[in-house]
Amino acid sequence: MRIPSYFIVLILISTTLTFGQKKKNENKKDNKKESIASIKFNNLNWRNIGPFRGGRSVASSGVLKNPSTFYMGSTGGGVWKTEDYGTHWNNISDGFFATGTVGAIAVSESDPNIVVVGMGEHAARGVMTSMGDGVYKSEDAGETWKHIGLDYSRHISDIQIHPTNPDIFYVAVQGAQYGPSKERGIYKTLDGGKTWIKSLFIGEFSGASSLSMDMNNPRILYAAIWDHERTPWQMRSGGLKSGIYKSIDGGEKWVRLEKGLPKIIGKSGISVSRANPSIVYINLEGEDEKSGVYRSDNSGETWKQVNKNRIAVTRSWYYMEVFADPQDENVVYVLNAPALKSIDKGKTFKKLSTPHGDNHHLWIHPYNNKLMINSNDGGANVSLNGGKSWSTQQNQPTAQFYRVIADAQVPYHVYGGQQDNSAIGIKSRDSDSGIDWKDWYSVAGCESAFLAFDPYNPEVIFGGCYQGIIERWHRSSNSGKGIKEYPELSLGNIPKDFKFRYNWNAPILRATSDSNTIYHAGNVVFKTKDGGNKWEVISPDLTRNNKSQQIPGGTPFTNEAAGGENYNTLMSLATSPHDSAVLWAGSDDGLIHITKDGGRNWENVTPRNLKEGIINSIEVSPHKSGKAYITMMRYKFMDLTPYVYKTEDYGKSWKLITDGIKGEHNFVRVVRADKKIPGLLYAGSETGFYISHNDGDRWDLFQNNLPIVPINDLFIQDNDLIAATAGRSFWILDDLSPIQEQKMVSDLHLVTPKTNYRIFSGKTSKSSNQGTNPLNGVIFDYHLPKVEDSLEVSLEIFSNEKLIRTYNSKKTNKTKSWPGGPDPEQILPKKEGFNRFHWDLRREPLPSVNNVFVYGSYLGTRVAPGNYKARLKFNGLEREVLFSVLPNPNMPYKISDFEEQQNLLIEIEIGIKNIHQTVTKMRKVQKQLSNYREILKDNFSYETLLKKAEGIEQKLKDWEQNLIQPKQKTFQDVINFNNKLNAQWMYLKDFVDSEHPRVTQGALERHKDLQNEWFIQRTSLENIIEIDFKSFENEFKSAKVPALVF
Repeated sequence: MRIPSYFIVLILISTTLTFGQKKKNENKKDNKKESIASIKFNNLNWRNIGPFRGGRSVASSGVLKNPSTFYMGSTGGGVWKTEDYGTHWNNISDGFFATGTVGAIAVSESDPNIVVVGMGEHAARGVMTSMGDGVYKSEDAGETWKHIGLDYSRHISDIQIHPTNPDIFYVAVQGAQYGPSKERGIYKTLDGGKTWIKSLFIGEFSGASSLSMDMNNPRILYAAIWDHERTPWQMRSGGLKSGIYKSIDGGEKWVRLEKGLPKIIGKSGISVSRANPSIVYINLEGEDEKSGVYRSDNSGETWKQVNKNRIAVTRSWYYMEVFADPQDENVVYVLNAPALKSIDKGKTFKKLSTPHGDNHHLWIHPYNNKLMINSNDGGANVSLNGGKSWSTQQNQPTAQFYRVIADAQVPYHVYGGQQDNSAIGIKSRDSDSGIDWKDWYSVAGCESAFLAFDPYNPEVIFGGCYQGIIERWHRSSNSGKGIKEYPELSLGNIPKDFKFRYNWNAPILRATSDSNTIYHAGNVVFKTKDGGNKWEVISPDLTRNNKSQQIPGGTPFTNEAAGGENYNTLMSLATSPHDSAVLWAGSDDGLIHITKDGGRNWENVTPRNLKEGIINSIEVSPHKSGKAYITMMRYKFMDLTPYVYKTEDYGKSWKLITDGIKGEHNFVRVVRADKKIPGLLYAGSETGFYISHNDGDRWDLFQNNLPIVPINDLFIQDNDLIAATAGRSFWILDDLSPIQEQKMVSDLHLVTPKTNYRIFSGKTSKSSNQGTNPLNGVIFDYHLPKVEDSLEVSLEIFSNEKLIRTYNSKKTNKTKSWPGGPDPEQILPKKEGFNRFHWDLRREPLPSVNNVFVYGSYLGTRVAPGNYKARLKFNGLEREVLFSVLPNPNMPYKISDFEEQQNLLIEIEIGIKNIHQTVTKMRKVQKQLSNYREILKDNFSYETLLKKAEGIEQKLKDWEQNLIQPKQKTFQDVINFNNKLNAQWMYLKDFVDSEHPRVTQGALERHKDLQNEWFIQRTSLENIIEIDFKSFENEFKSAKVPALVF
């Protein structure tokens, strides 16, 4: 709308002078390229997609003086805290702990700020179990932590804190499970962990599996000592040095308790009753019917077996926890699969329902036995009614995944087998505010699954399970069929008697050249082309096939034959992207074989002098045939050294490539090669993530916000890197482009972003129990050399050479914020090194009317799919990149649909801008008129002028009220006061600005009506300007108002 020239005198004009910085000579830039270690990646962060479906926990505790607060220790995922009875959990150990697996937690009863955590889970499995690095302590309820020793304790089972003196506490060290260790038994500190006393030590294979303190007399302690050892193929649980011990002087001296107990025992748990400390319970592993629950009624002098039910002692090495009720001496709990409760001092037990079947710990409030927290293989859960109901476990992102793979859907789905749960598929993003239970689903196989499918048509998924179980799952019917090659029941049996031996995590792989060809591995390699109806054995035994290692999985009392102790099996398979006849195989006993003719002939290409260990991953280079990378793990031989090897000649020669990977708990689990850049490698270790830019010659830690957690597997999809963790679910590093272009950096650099899709997702709240969506739009990564406060960075987005969006590193204050007003201005990050910023596909925000609440969004409208250009400006330099935005392939719309939507959105934006800008100008006019009235009010000679000013003000106010609603101040006011023209148009903007571009007839009609209404209001204003403003100007001149009035 044109405003007459004679009205200019009434409009305040603000002129801002901008002084541009002189351009510096680009030829003076430093061309020296930095290494990955020296270049900073300031906000190149991972996002956790979940699932929020808890993983194993073996430790938890409540707080005596704060009943709503609880702590949970995760296996791999660190320490978590809830302050609302388990409704929300937050990790409190990230940034402090060097390892992630928690074995014990205790909170001081006298000082709730004191929290002590022992690392390394005590339910020490042969698979998916990590060692710890000692004890951590917090003196501020988990806000900060300090490592206080026992570095080589490996696995800690219990912590007991003195009830009145928190400087005194005891740690039950179970110790290393795969070898001898002198750091075992009961440790005591008298000074809060500054110094330690080895209170009880029995032997290098005998650790403390349980510790109980008499809280009525804390000098009295009971300890269960467990003589045990693991090998990769067997769990020995029990021996002459297992036993029950008691101290009555605070751990100075210990006496073995034997009367009524078996002479030789295995693992046991012990608990003294707080309600009646004469009563002590043991759940004990022994020979045949000697296993069971024992009770002493005289403080351990004599014992009597009160229950020999097998349900309390099965898989003894994994369970055996017992807990006396602190208020009722008749009540005792035994944790196994399931949890059990007795109300008659252990004579009989009934099942106690918990959210997960495998139970490992129970904390009961000392003065309210209805309040408890249970740790199990699905996380931790709180009960307020003695176990009748529990808080959810679908708010804990602590899942443990063995492997990861993704399909090529848009958005892609991520798949893996979750330990102690099911194999799942989960969306990498959703259309709501976060990825939750509606976005994941069970697929083929079970907890230990490898998964395989056609990535472009994942209708049929092949998934594995322990003991060689393999299933074919159909998405359309959500049903599966078992297709195991030789369906024998292996549970409970001895591996040497099996026809085929399978790893707990047996490989399943799709042929790269034929989606119908599936490989499965036991101790041999199987192949099917008809969905598993028929299998062909295409290899000999590719393991060491050592019969002495194919023995019962458990001894001397309890056999273990679920499959975790199966040995001499294949652990990894890999096909070549260059030649479909090439297949690699790695075993859990350290052998590597290759076939170059589809399985007719195999060659042992194991590196010379390679020790026995798990070949956990084989990665064939996508860039060069004959080149491959392997990782080997020897933690089952108490060797935590990283082993990564590279070959460039099909295994004829190998090179160890681990320089830069440091740390005592840092063996490497997986290496993957970048699909675009030769020599760019990614490695996941027990406690970190590493990158190499020179084909493994040097590795650099690249953790950023990824928590300290074992990384079991990595997978690249759509140029995103996906990590399967053992305790923190799935994480995604969106768009690897800046890492791929890192070597190109010399000065100012703008990374070419990957091609993005026009998909709209809601922003995920940091406090939600949901996996995190990626931000909508396009990610821009840019490198800045040394920065200064005076230097600004700007990013401009162009469509067909037309500038549509500008961002700046300096806050301009052009957009203030208030309730119902525009969002705060987005500021470009400006730090030395790489910076990450995202464009949300929107045009510039709409102008606002100051302090006016509007029901609607000031955000600019979103652009259509197409080609765009970005320009980065810094210190006189410019960089440009071209990029594309593709339509959502799940929405088959025509180009004409997007064109119609964009045309309408632009028209709507123009209308809203005109309204808001015109109202703002007229408000300035009103302010000028008000100033004149105030200045001239005492001079009678200006009475006519003042009346005209007052009349114009009122007309402008009346006119404005047809356009905006000044009475609205809060969200509820949109119901109380009618919405005016600007709100109606802003509502229509959001209605039309949909991911579905086709414009409805109703929207077109509504827009036309709003245009007509705006035409009426604009005409009304023009009349005011033409008549009233001109009359005021004439009177102003005739009144001869002086320039200065005083």
